[in-house]
Amino acid sequence: MKEDKRQDYITWDEYFMGVAKLSAMRSKDPNTQVGACIVSEDNKILSMGYNGFPQGCSDDEFPWVREGDPYENKYFYTTHSELNAILNYRGGSLEGSTLYVSLFPCNECAKAIIQSGIKKIVYEDDKYEHTPAVRASKRMLTAAGVAFVKYTPSDRQINIDL
Repeated sequence: MKEDKRQDYITWDEYFMGVAKLSAMRSKDPNTQVGACIVSEDNKILSMGYNGFPQGCSDDEFPWVREGDPYENKYFYTTHSELNAILNYRGGSLEGSTLYVSLFPCNECAKAIIQSGIKKIVYEDDKYEHTPAVRASKRMLTAAGVAFVKYTPSDRQINIDL
């Protein structure tokens, strides 16, 4: 007797956004944790990243604050999750791949996304959509033919005991 396959498995979008969100949990940023997952056209994970300081820059010594002297706040030092995922990839070309990310990419990350050949972005949150950086990002992505779509969450809850 043939048994039917299981029907409650997660979708590709749930899987890859889940990996991006799990990656975000590695971030030590006390305010914003962002994760990214780059996926090939045949649904293979190519790379992951999260926001944090570059290798060799101690997250105990560099600043995490958001305000004040630019030299003494996080913005000059933090690498965004999207750029980290691109830089972490060691396999050659990212041409035609999809980026899953928990927060819509800024203009600086959009440049790297375009130049790396990523052709689609699936994002979860767009809380900075009215800022000049995100407006510029969308302008460049559209001009370069990079599609971006908002992730549609399911009502599914996944609990993982670690």
